[in-house]
Amino acid sequence: MKNMTAYSSSKPPVWFWVVAGIALLWNLFGLFNFYISTFDQVTILETLNQEQRELFEAMPIWATVAFGIATIGGVIATLGLFIRRKWAKQLFVISLIAMVVQFVNWLFIQKAPEVFPNSYTMPVAVVIVGVLLIFFCNKAIQKGWLR
Repeated sequence: MKNMTAYSSSKPPVWFWVVAGIALLWNLFGLFNFYISTFDQVTILETLNQEQRELFEAMPIWATVAFGIATIGGVIATLGLFIRRKWAKQLFVISLIAMVVQFVNWLFIQKAPEVFPNSYTMPVAVVIVGVLLIFFCNKAIQKGWLR
């Protein structure tokens, strides 16, 4: 009987699954953006003026790789939440680091704010969500929801 109590106390509440579901949608959106910006650039380039197009086309390969690591890592980390694994936290950390690398390039090296208005909005939102997902994993680990 004691083992059943220990097991049931580590069962995540419904809101855990809701947060995991929202995180999956968020990360799939990021993966879609990575796919479009890497493999279907025509769609994006058609919407840009010449100066924006030149900036977009000048993205260094290492920043594209960081974008891929951030988005693919985020999706896999979120799937780790669904199967309740602690390693999800490490993948979220790697994803966050890759996001920051990509955004440092975009905002400060390539100086996107000079060409794209409101360039800080999405990077700030993405980093905040990334940090919150790491805190979420910490709580889930402390509560025994991830093993």
